[in-house]
Amino acid sequence: MSTPSATPGTPTPAATASPAGPGAAPATGQAAGRSSAPDGAQGGRWGALGPVGLVLAGGLSVQFGAALAVSLMPRAGALGVVTLRLAVAALVLLLVCRPRLRGYSRADWGTVVVFGIAMAGMNGLFYQAVDRIPLGPAVTLEVLGPLALSVFASRRAVNLVWAGLALAGVFLLSGGGFDSLDPVGAAYALAAGVMWAAYILFSARTGRRFPQADGLALAMAVGAVLFLPLGIAESGAELIDPVTLALGAGVALLSSVLPYTLELLALRRLPAPTFAILMSLEPAIAAAAGFLILDQALSATQAAAIALVIAASMGAVRTQVGRRRAKAVPDLPPGN
Repeated sequence: MSTPSATPGTPTPAATASPAGPGAAPATGQAAGRSSAPDGAQGGRWGALGPVGLVLAGGLSVQFGAALAVSLMPRAGALGVVTLRLAVAALVLLLVCRPRLRGYSRADWGTVVVFGIAMAGMNGLFYQAVDRIPLGPAVTLEVLGPLALSVFASRRAVNLVWAGLALAGVFLLSGGGFDSLDPVGAAYALAAGVMWAAYILFSARTGRRFPQADGLALAMAVGAVLFLPLGIAESGAELIDPVTLALGAGVALLSSVLPYTLELLALRRLPAPTFAILMSLEPAIAAAAGFLILDQALSATQAAAIALVIAASMGAVRTQVGRRRAKAVPDLPPGN
């Protein structure tokens, strides 16, 4: 639910958002894939261990937060959980960032509003999915949105291989017709993937128009306001129950605030392509979280399906990295 831009304006899978994501990844210039060589990028393999650990910790936080959200749904409902997550995360980010509200154009505000709508839609659809199907398969289906965005943007023949791997994974996961998964839940997960792709695009645009994480904080507030009526309609007074509030705050911190902070710190020292590859592991992390917290065991076929989608996501990222390097070669000064 988070992640993590390789081609201009079209990020690679999970480059700016966490799947399950559909979390709140930083909408800064660095998260949008516009960072140059980050601090520590020259530090070699050992120097990268710190930021790599931060990314993996962020992924664990997102997916275990999603598992906590699933356990909260019988009490507050899927829409209620999304409302609490967005509201608490927006409150924390607004207090920390204190974004200014003046000096922006109508186009700037339009971008942040669409970003907020995409964020709300991504979260809402994903939580409807995990209310019906296991966490691991849900994240695997959701990550197809950013993967498709990456494949279509690159327009290279090799990406047909990655698309084929991903489709093979989906076929295995569906049991040849989604007989092993609730078809409605699978449809919600796929729709969440579409919104995740939109989230990535508008995260990059917001990062160019707003400083630091101001755009993210404002977009989170937009999403919270949009979802508040839905949460109230489904859960009513349950939203202000102290236990529900506490668990909802935990979901917000684990799924949005903490991973956002960790990923922001990591992106200062880690190249964006490496970040994207690490974020491609989120379906596996989600499957582990579902097993450990929710007792959602995967069959061998489902595990193979998740592995295929992860391989396709990593392959698409590596292809785009190679394409960028190939384009950069003529611009390099002559070597010895």
